[in-house]
Amino acid sequence: MGVFQNNLLAASAAAASAGGAGFYSYQIEQSCYFDGTSSKLTKTFSSAASTNDKVAISFWMKRNGTGNSAIGSTTNTKIISGDDFNQLEINTGNPSGFSDQFGYFINGASNAAWYKAKLRDVSGWYNIIWIYDSTLSTANDRVKVYINGINLPINDSDLWNYTNSGVNPYPPQNTDITIKKNGLDTLIGAYEYDGAGYWGGTLAEFIVIDGTAAYTDFGEFKNGVWIPKDPSGLTFGNNGFHLKFENASDLGNDSSGNNNDFTAAGLTADHQVLDSPTFGS
Repeated sequence: MGVFQNNLLAASAAAASAGGAGFYSYQIEQSCYFDGTSSKLTKTFSSAASTNDKVAISFWMKRNGTGNSAIGSTTNTKIISGDDFNQLEINTGNPSGFSDQFGYFINGASNAAWYKAKLRDVSGWYNIIWIYDSTLSTANDRVKVYINGINLPINDSDLWNYTNSGVNPYPPQNTDITIKKNGLDTLIGAYEYDGAGYWGGTLAEFIVIDGTAAYTDFGEFKNGVWIPKDPSGLTFGNNGFHLKFENASDLGNDSSGNNNDFTAAGLTADHQVLDSPTFGS
């Protein structure tokens, strides 16, 4: 785990300091700061998803603190969540011993896992890519996680913990994912289940593909640094979206072409910031 952890932190720090427009072939110009107490984006999808068995999620994040000192919930902070306990989050104290670790829950928390490495770099950006396909016959292929371009196999016990004894990190075949599902709420920056668990930190280039995508659709390595790629040519699917946070007066605007706009709460124009994975303010 130490090698993976060191590589991730080094890549994050390098990305934060690489700078210069010439280094990046694709620029992320803005990001959105979530205050950890009231900031969130919400949407209830009113049309059928292209698929309820597949999703690819990519976002860049920068934390504003670690452990219980992080602004936000003292238990855990939700990055994206949907009905029935589907969520991606950073733990800040619950379960005990998992603080500062990335984790996910599926299927009413029946399927879950925590990445053992501590994501404690508050000066650099992390790119998390989470790919879900429950149609696959091999269970180990149904969830894939990449952090800063590095594949972290979930069946590797040196890398991952499961939240409770006996919890399987992989869902049963053909299990629906409720994020982006018709008639259900999808929240960014808070917990759909109880409206709490606010995310405290900055998010940039938030992409959800309603269908399939490869991690290389979202980024690539350059001189050993994981950098973003232009996603404009991707197929987003019916309920996919791309939040660039480029409009300070409409931070939930969807740039995918689908017009799957989110409603902002606790987010005002001053929550848009110039700091991004390709530009340090």
